[in-house]
Amino acid sequence: MNGPLFYSKILLFGEYGIIKDSKGLSIPYNFFKGALKTDEIPSEAAKKSNSNLREFVGYLEIVHKNSPDLFSFDFTALKRDVQAGMYFDSSIPQGYGVGSSGALVAAIYDKYAQDKITVLENLTREKLLRLKKIFGKMESFFHGKSSGLDPLNSYLSLPILINSKNNIESTSIPSQNQAGKGAVFLLDSGSIGETAPMVQLFMEKMKHEGFRNMLKNQFIKHTDACVEDFVNGNIKSLFGNLKQLSHVVLDNFKPMIPAKFHQLWRQGIETNDYYLKLCGSGGGGYILGFTQDFDKAKIALKDYSLEVVYNF
Repeated sequence: MNGPLFYSKILLFGEYGIIKDSKGLSIPYNFFKGALKTDEIPSEAAKKSNSNLREFVGYLEIVHKNSPDLFSFDFTALKRDVQAGMYFDSSIPQGYGVGSSGALVAAIYDKYAQDKITVLENLTREKLLRLKKIFGKMESFFHGKSSGLDPLNSYLSLPILINSKNNIESTSIPSQNQAGKGAVFLLDSGSIGETAPMVQLFMEKMKHEGFRNMLKNQFIKHTDACVEDFVNGNIKSLFGNLKQLSHVVLDNFKPMIPAKFHQLWRQGIETNDYYLKLCGSGGGGYILGFTQDFDKAKIALKDYSLEVVYNF
């Protein structure tokens, strides 16, 4: 049994901000993918994934029991397949901020949900919000608290524009310019980031008025501007806002940036060769980079592994 493929995602803008109603923009990233599978002779990785799936199914049964109107699954088929050794075969790195658990949630919903909302329907805002709510509850098993955005992106395989918590839509983004010098890229920090402790840290910071004011007046302001610039293809304005956003993150989200990258982060702002920002919750995994000249950025970041996501 080989299920359909579900892709990783990249939240270009909106990390942490969307918890507090900023805009956000999430795009599918087809470089990494996963699918539900069953093998005759399972590997150790397959056995581990299967064990996690067993726990996940138990969690879903409890959620369904407590909120029967939220979703309904064919639990008989799901349990039978898990019993037979089904696992999630995935190239999506875990703890890297590119949606490994989101792709798994999307795959399970796609295969086992009853009365499911399909990708082929007219996806009204109401349907998107319902899917996001279902996915948020499902993915909370992995992160403690989830917006549901990663699985939604993986399930639809479309860019998603978050205008606010209750206003999301699938959107189009400007076509890539393959010959362009500018790029959005991933920088591998070389370590894994855990989402739950980072979100917990953010919630602690939110108890302080100064941090809340910074979030509203600086972080969300620049995030919203970046989203609008990117969607509308205003590159010059985008990089002005990116510089501001990168600065705000370095000044206020230091614990979410691995210590060895603080200087590299500052160097980008000072030279304008590239700007770095968090990819997901931070703490490790990938760091997201933006540059108007990828060749320059490659030289400045020659000691690191870079992966281009989008060309300007």
